[in-house]
Amino acid sequence: MKKLFFIVNLIAGKALISEKLGKIIDEFVKAGYEVTVHTTQSGDDATVKAEYACANGFDLIVCAGGDGTLSQCLQGIMHSEHRIPIGYIPAGSTNDFAKSLGIPKDTMDAVSNIINGSPVPCDVGGFNDDYFSYIVAFGAFTNITYETAQPIKNVLGHTAYILTGLMQLTNIRSRRMRIEYDDQVIEDDYIFGMVTNTASVAGMMSMSDFLLDDGVFEVVLIKKPANPLQLQQIVSSLLNINEEINKDYIKFFRTNKITFTSLNDEAVTWTRDGEYGGDNPVNTVFNYNKAVSFIVDKNNGLKLSDDPYPGYEELGAEQI
Repeated sequence: MKKLFFIVNLIAGKALISEKLGKIIDEFVKAGYEVTVHTTQSGDDATVKAEYACANGFDLIVCAGGDGTLSQCLQGIMHSEHRIPIGYIPAGSTNDFAKSLGIPKDTMDAVSNIINGSPVPCDVGGFNDDYFSYIVAFGAFTNITYETAQPIKNVLGHTAYILTGLMQLTNIRSRRMRIEYDDQVIEDDYIFGMVTNTASVAGMMSMSDFLLDDGVFEVVLIKKPANPLQLQQIVSSLLNINEEINKDYIKFFRTNKITFTSLNDEAVTWTRDGEYGGDNPVNTVFNYNKAVSFIVDKNNGLKLSDDPYPGYEELGAEQI
């Protein structure tokens, strides 16, 4: 009998996963799995248990929770010599990476996706000594996902992030950064920067031109605007509100390795998969090509490539 290790965050999203827990387990048992269930108890609990599952003969890890819980599971898998596939039941407020994987929003449909799907190797991000599934970022609004209180997220969903972000519009600061990638070195004042492998960010910003297994990530950098009006135009364009993107302020490109060095006296705080990512002065992001397999239905709009991306050409504004 196949062995499944089921990691569940009972308070993720609107904390509704507990109502369907029995039915979920029953479906996995009917599909021929021996199920071991663990409910997360602390911030790094999912990491420890995912590593345990990889080392103790389990065939599959299933994670039920938000992007943060999935990211914790990924830490454990990447730290393991034997990396087993992972299935994802999205139960958070935004579930950005689930959208990229083509996983249904409905809980039981997501369970069916795992039972009937197949493992697909996907890229994993390295961020210094840690790992991420879909995003690392610094600057404006990046603290929202981990500073918005869980009870507010449970009530409002990703609307909570929008409201929290609007409260910060008058308090955006720029950071002097040196950024190195491929043979390029750029230096400027930035209010925001992110490295992603996802279809959307915080349930709002959409990335239409990306692949989950091409060996490179998409990078977005936003320079300090000249005035508040320019800032409003930048925010509007990134939220897809029919605004033309000003390429003088917003830069897009792809790369498989990039280093960010803070040139300010103050530390720059980063977010990693919606969680606090640290405040080191120098941060390096790597792409680990096809490092972990996710159980998915290939017919659900999954964006995959047969060959690595052939180059790192500049992206046009129409490609975001």
